[in-house]
Amino acid sequence: MLKNNKKVIVAGHICLDITPIFPSNQRKELKDILTPGKLTNVDEADVHTGGAVANTGLAMKILGADVKLVGKIGKDSFGQLIMNILDKYNVSEKMISSPNTSTSYSIVISPPGVDRIFLHNSGANDDFAAEDISEDMLKDVSLFHFGYPPLMKNIYKNQGEELLKIFKNMKEHNITTSLDMAAIDPLSEAGSIDWNSILERVLPYVDFFVPSVEELAFIIDREKYDEWIIKASGKDITSILSINDVKALADKLINMGAKVILIKCGAPGIYYKTGDKDKLYSISSNIKLNLNSWSDREGFEKSYEPQKVVSGTGAGDTSIAAFLTAMLRGDSFEKCMQLATATGASCVSTYDALSGIKSLNELEKIINRGWKKQDLIRERD
Repeated sequence: MLKNNKKVIVAGHICLDITPIFPSNQRKELKDILTPGKLTNVDEADVHTGGAVANTGLAMKILGADVKLVGKIGKDSFGQLIMNILDKYNVSEKMISSPNTSTSYSIVISPPGVDRIFLHNSGANDDFAAEDISEDMLKDVSLFHFGYPPLMKNIYKNQGEELLKIFKNMKEHNITTSLDMAAIDPLSEAGSIDWNSILERVLPYVDFFVPSVEELAFIIDREKYDEWIIKASGKDITSILSINDVKALADKLINMGAKVILIKCGAPGIYYKTGDKDKLYSISSNIKLNLNSWSDREGFEKSYEPQKVVSGTGAGDTSIAAFLTAMLRGDSFEKCMQLATATGASCVSTYDALSGIKSLNELEKIINRGWKKQDLIRERD
């Protein structure tokens, strides 16, 4: 537990992730795996919790934060599996079990050498509402993190009215806020929503905004996103980006009202931008940031070289967990960024989000021994 005992709520999307394990010695093209009528042999399935509530929330718990998890599941077998996992961490008491819906799940297809493909059912997440976060949950809470509104229908409908209610309520309680996004199916209802309008309403109440570059471009600069898709020609978008590409997105977010921005760029690392002292001063006094260290920062934190790459599942979420946990214990901005990228590099060595997590102190020791950074992003086009 962190010495300062600052309490955290991580709320939003939770699901059960089911990942068939492909034999590592059988590298195949995706078309050879997903062919109608074909049988593809796999190893055992890796079954674990997924979504921001589980990935970020449990990672913060493992790293020492005092965390409550708030999410909605169904009263079905998948919901029971999720509760069994959460019970092991003693964080299940605030979870909401609804008899009128199904538990969300994802089938994660992650063959060797191929980026992940998700088959996702939102289930109970679509029914989550502001009223599911009760007043008694907020007692003595310093930080509130919410994840994946694009995968939660009730949260994004009506121009994000429920999301706005949630974040306004947090600021009324003098709670520091953090928001993460999620990839969107362009053909889904969420893909047709005016996310620019939603962010313009919500970001003035968000202290830490921590999306990935792909999902961010999709929602605030669709034309640029489409250009990147064409340029990448089937490769990971982050492999063709320059720092200038990401900077333009960050500048727009600051103008919308966000205070501290982290844009996750996959294997290359994390782009960051923070507001000036006046803007950061409005962050809850519960956190007590060193304004000289945190204000007017902009740059790119390159990722560390992972020992091996098994799956990227949860790497972004656990990176944010490390950043927020380090921030809560009073670390400098530089150290928070180092620990974020170090945790991401550790996470990709396992199929799930949590097995590869190392303590912040252990990561510091590895970094101090000279852990090598990767150089996977261009400065300019």
